Amino acid sequence: MDEVTQFLIRHGGLVLFAVVLAEQVGLPIPAVPVLLAAGALAGMGKMNLALAVVLGVTACLLGDLLWYYLGRRRGAQVLTVLCRISLEPDSCVRRTEDFFVRHGTRSLIWAKFIPGLSTVTPALAGIFGVSVERFMLYNGFGALLWTAAFVTPGYLFSDQLEQVAAQAARWGSSLVVLVAGALALYIAYKYIHRQLLLRELRIARITPDELKLMLDAGHEPVIVDLRRSLDRQANPYSIPGALWMAVEELEHRHHEIPRDRDVILYCACPNEVTAARMALLLKRNGIVRVRPLAGGVEAWRTLNFPVDELGGQGT
Repeated sequence: MDEVTQFLIRHGGLVLFAVVLAEQVGLPIPAVPVLLAAGALAGMGKMNLALAVVLGVTACLLGDLLWYYLGRRRGAQVLTVLCRISLEPDSCVRRTEDFFVRHGTRSLIWAKFIPGLSTVTPALAGIFGVSVERFMLYNGFGALLWTAAFVTPGYLFSDQLEQVAAQAARWGSSLVVLVAGALALYIAYKYIHRQLLLRELRIARITPDELKLMLDAGHEPVIVDLRRSLDRQANPYSIPGALWMAVEELEHRHHEIPRDRDVILYCACPNEVTAARMALLLKRNGIVRVRPLAGGVEAWRTLNFPVDELGGQGT
């Protein structure tokens, strides 16, 4: 443990920068303990306080700028990537979209304090055309607040944290193993939960090719676009004839869907998680012939099948 402490004293700035950057790009590495430790080292005179804050803010901005520019250049594809790497695929983007709609660019200030929002919010800012100057202003202020919020307590309570560190040193390497094991168990739990969710929602999909053949043969399935307004703005295309009924509406308006026709659902979430959830809901309400569309409208467009281009607000 002494070796670990000495390493942190000698390379604390590098560790701080690397861990904060890793968390901002989406890796499951918690940065808060390192920020507290950096503040404590500054309080003990073993690190410059201003340098610790600058390193934390810089790492935040670099990670966020990466997702911001990916959002500007790749659009809705970035949300798909973020959702695929998330341990909670059904809610990773939806919660952030709600937050972004309510607070606009101000969400960049507070998102870092809410687990799961920090990585997705910069991408949304890029997707919806927030200017670089405005992004840097709000996101920079948010990065400064977040960094200071954890470095400052470490600095102010450095004596107490030093005592905690001394106690931890008596545990030796077993404490490192314990912390690493707890982190591994958390990640494993989230991963298993995700797999169980996907298994529960495993339901027969229809491919874009199969749907196209069905339409060309004269069948008239009810196609339901489950995406939220923000998702439709990010990817402003719809399958011709699709009925727009967001998830919250479908739960209350399912009686409007005919029971004697095929029903095809598509959403914005990878693995069609939301569409599968709604398909099970409709089945429980007597709509038997219902299937999610594999890959959603993005897969449909990839095959150059016809689409309707949505205007202005995606309505």
